[in-house]
Amino acid sequence: MLKTTPLNKVHRELGARMVDFGGWDMPVQYTGVIDEHLAVRNAAGLFDVSHMGEIEVRGKGALDYIQRLTTNDAAKLVDGQVQYSAMCYENGGVVDDLTLYRFADDRYLFCVNASNIEKDFAWMQSVLEKGGFIDVSLTNLSDSYAQLALQGPTADAILGRLTDSDLASLVFYNFVEGEVAGVKTVISRTGYTGESGFELYFAPEHVEKIWHALMETGISDGLQPIGLGARDTLRQEKKYALYGHELSSQITPLEGGIAWITKLDKHSFIGKEPLCRMKEAGVPRRLVGLRMTEPGVPRENYPVFVSDEEVGVVTSGTMSPSLKVGIALALIATGHHPVGTEVSIGIRNRRVAAEVVKTPFV
Repeated sequence: MLKTTPLNKVHRELGARMVDFGGWDMPVQYTGVIDEHLAVRNAAGLFDVSHMGEIEVRGKGALDYIQRLTTNDAAKLVDGQVQYSAMCYENGGVVDDLTLYRFADDRYLFCVNASNIEKDFAWMQSVLEKGGFIDVSLTNLSDSYAQLALQGPTADAILGRLTDSDLASLVFYNFVEGEVAGVKTVISRTGYTGESGFELYFAPEHVEKIWHALMETGISDGLQPIGLGARDTLRQEKKYALYGHELSSQITPLEGGIAWITKLDKHSFIGKEPLCRMKEAGVPRRLVGLRMTEPGVPRENYPVFVSDEEVGVVTSGTMSPSLKVGIALALIATGHHPVGTEVSIGIRNRRVAAEVVKTPFV
């Protein structure tokens, strides 16, 4: 039985094509991936991301616990700030990537990937139990939140009609607690598209009200509902990692493109020691962007070659709606990763030319 978000009925009324996404019944597209993708790049799009998980950490020892648990330096956060971070296993592989919200010095909220909620919570509990942390509580609040993402150049104008919060002063990776359409909402200047926009957290019983209010006020600004298909092409154009593709228990943060949130100079966190050894020995493979130089669409798990040597694998690939050319993210053996390296991708029993390019693609 697939899980559903509180907007499932609305998606079906809109004629969305629904798919099984990590055990959730989710809309993959409404009018079409390309149309929806370009709507976000040029105007605005509204995403139902209520399948994402929310896990609260409270208590005087919350920061010490989070510092042990995550790769980034949560001590740098102040109230109202968000941080992109990750959790690692003892071997340095990734448990999950996540966003961390600081509400107070004794109250934090993790937003984790939908398919990892139960796994993440169990891991977080095990770390809490083994670590001897004093006065720390952990609560899975995923059923207490709905979440919408409003993304695109006109997102500020649209949301501004429905809230009294000062959006102009809300900078990237910060949040405020305000109201949207009269509903108490956490308004976060974050997103997964590379465009300006917001992620909105509120009680699930209000999700239809807020969805319809946003869609109605956003019509004049080109707002469209957006499915998972365009969410994926948007994030690929920006080289944003997706767990299970660019990151996994077998792919470390140093390999998967998130070394910048892995603070090896921070006091010990789980996975730090093997990651330090990997960095000292030389990271064996790197996440790169590939752009096709011959016609072809790269897909996940396609092999990547330099001459006749297989040097890597595509982790995500698509036809870029913005560039109208095939693009891919790939894990490539170090030494073959510099920008300008000519490669080929194995597509249906033939090798198609591509090159390593600077990212983001768009």
